[in-house]
Amino acid sequence: MQAIILAAGMGKRLGKLTKENTKCMVEVGGVKLVERALRILDKKGLSRIIMVVGYQRDNLMAFVDSLGINTPIEYIINDVYDKTNNIFSLALAKEQMAQEDTLLMESDLIFEESLIDLILEDTRDTLALVDKFENWMDGTCIVVDDEDNILDFIPGKLLKYSDKERYYKTVNIYKLSADFSRNVYVPFLEAYAKVMGNNEYYETVIKLILMLDKNTMKAKRLHGEQWYEIDDIQDLDIAELLFLEDDVERYKTLTSRYGGYWRFPHLKDFCYLVNPYFPTGRMMDEIKSSFDALVRQYPSGMRINTLLAAKSFGMTEEHIVIGNGAAELIKELLAELEGDVGVIRPTFEEYPNRCKGEYVVYDCRENDFSYNAESVCGYFTEHPVSVLVLINPDNPSGHYLEKKEVRRILDWCKSTGTALILDESFLDFADEENASMMSESILKKYPGLYLIKSISKSYGVPGLRLGVLASYDEDMIAALKKKVSIWNINSIGEFFMQILDKYRNDYQQALVFIREERKRFYQNLCKVKGLKVYPSSANYFMCELTNGKRSETLAAELLKDNILIKDLTGKIDNGKQYIRIAIRDREDNDELLSALEKRL
Repeated sequence: MQAIILAAGMGKRLGKLTKENTKCMVEVGGVKLVERALRILDKKGLSRIIMVVGYQRDNLMAFVDSLGINTPIEYIINDVYDKTNNIFSLALAKEQMAQEDTLLMESDLIFEESLIDLILEDTRDTLALVDKFENWMDGTCIVVDDEDNILDFIPGKLLKYSDKERYYKTVNIYKLSADFSRNVYVPFLEAYAKVMGNNEYYETVIKLILMLDKNTMKAKRLHGEQWYEIDDIQDLDIAELLFLEDDVERYKTLTSRYGGYWRFPHLKDFCYLVNPYFPTGRMMDEIKSSFDALVRQYPSGMRINTLLAAKSFGMTEEHIVIGNGAAELIKELLAELEGDVGVIRPTFEEYPNRCKGEYVVYDCRENDFSYNAESVCGYFTEHPVSVLVLINPDNPSGHYLEKKEVRRILDWCKSTGTALILDESFLDFADEENASMMSESILKKYPGLYLIKSISKSYGVPGLRLGVLASYDEDMIAALKKKVSIWNINSIGEFFMQILDKYRNDYQQALVFIREERKRFYQNLCKVKGLKVYPSSANYFMCELTNGKRSETLAAELLKDNILIKDLTGKIDNGKQYIRIAIRDREDNDELLSALEKRL
C-alpha cells in the first residue's frame, strides 16, 4: 500500500497565510497540516508516500525532507498548478497508481489517526471515506444505500438542503486497489480529461464510473471520528479548536466563543440557559413558512416593535422598550443612570461590567448563597448606592426571592430614593404564580423601578436576540429608544413577537414541563456522588464538586463526551469548585447524568 497526497494548489482563500507557502503548510495547534498527516502515515507500514506538488513546492519539499519521515517520499511536480485542477495533479501519478494499492488524500485535511486505521483495516479494496452531512460541510456530497453502495455524487452547488438527511460528505480520503486504478479509474480519467480538459475534479470521474457500475467503490462511514477540511480562516479557527491536544485549553477556547455552538452540531449545550420546551414545532413551522420574506425584507422600526412588546407584556408603549437581547438594554440603561451601583455577587457579570462608575458588592457566598430582603436592605443601608441590581431568580445560583420579598426591597428603594434594576429573565421558571412585577400598577407605584426581561432565555430563542425593559420613567424609556438603533431587532425577531400571543398556552405548558423536569433532574443530580446541588427556581443548577475534582477538569472531560457545561469556579472564587448545569429535556439530562457518574 502506498499513499498519494495532492498538494499542488495555492489556497488563495487563506489569504496571507498562503502568500509564501502552500495550504498544507498552514499550522493547526503549532503543527503544520502536512507534518501531522505524514507522521500519521509514517506509522502505517506504507511502501512509499507520493506527493504531487506545485505552488511554493521548494518550501514544501524542503520542509518535508527535514522531518525525518522513515517512509520513502517521492515528489511529482505539477508545473501548471495555477491553470489546472486536481484531476491533472492526479493524472500525473497515474503510473504509480497502477503499480499498487493507493491511499489517496488531499493535503488541506486535518484528521485523527483513527480515520486512516478505519479505512486501512477494512477488507474491501476500493473505498471512499464519508461522514454524515452537516451544514458546515462544503463540496461534493453522496447518497449511500444500506449496503454502502454510492448511488449518487452531488456537487455542492446542486445540494438540496431539504434532503440533507440523505447526504454523506466525502472526506477526500480514498482507498483504491491497483486493479481498479489500472483497469477502470485511470482509463476513465484520461478519457474524461481529453474531452473536458484539465480544469476539473477527480471526483467527477468517480461519479461517472459509479453511474455505470455502483459496485466498483463502496462507502466507508465515519462514526464520530474528527476531521476538518481547511479552505479559509474560519475553517482554520474551528480546526484549531477541534484538534487542541490539551483538553482544558480546548474547553476554554470553545467557551471563549460565547456561543455559535450550532457550528458543532453534535455538542449538547448545558452551558447557555434557554427554554428546552419552547418554541413548539408548530410555532417554528410558522416562522419557517415566512422565512424567505423575513430574510429579504427590512424589519419595522422601533415604534412598531414597541407596540408588539407592549401587547405581549400588557404595557403601554410609553413604558416599554424592546432590545437586541437584554444585554443591549442593560448597557444603555447603566450608561444613563448616575451614581454607584449595588450588585449581589456572584452575579451575571454584564451588570458590573457595564457600570460607568463604582459598584458596591454584597457578597452572598455565605449561607449557601441565600439572602432575603432584610439582609439586602440592611447591607445597602450601611453601604448606600444610587442603583441596586436584583436578579430574581439569581444567576448563577438559582436563588429565588418570593414576590413579597421583592416588594419589601422595592419599598426600601422607594423610601431611600434608590433606583432598582429588577432582572426577571428567569422568573417564568419559578413555581410561584403571578410573581412578575411587570404591570402598569406596580410600575406606577415604583417609578424608580427598571424591569428587564430576556425573551431569549425564557422563550428559548437566544438566536433571535430579544429582550425588553419596562419602567414608568417615561423620560428614561424615551431616551433608551433614541439611543438604540431604529432597526435594533431583525425581521425574524419581529415576526416571533407578532405571533407570540397565539402560542401563549403552549408557552405556559412548556413552563409546566420544565418545572416537572427540574424536580426530577434535581433528585437525580443529588444522587451523583461528589456533587452538592443547590436548589434552583430557574432553568439551571449550580453545583459544588465535593470529591476534590477540579471544575475545569470535569468540564474538559465532559466536552470529550460532546457535553458543554459552565465552569463557575473563577466566578465564585471562594476556594471551592463549582459548575452550572442548564436543564434540557429528559433524554439529554439523563445523558448528562450518566456522564457525570462516569467522570466524578
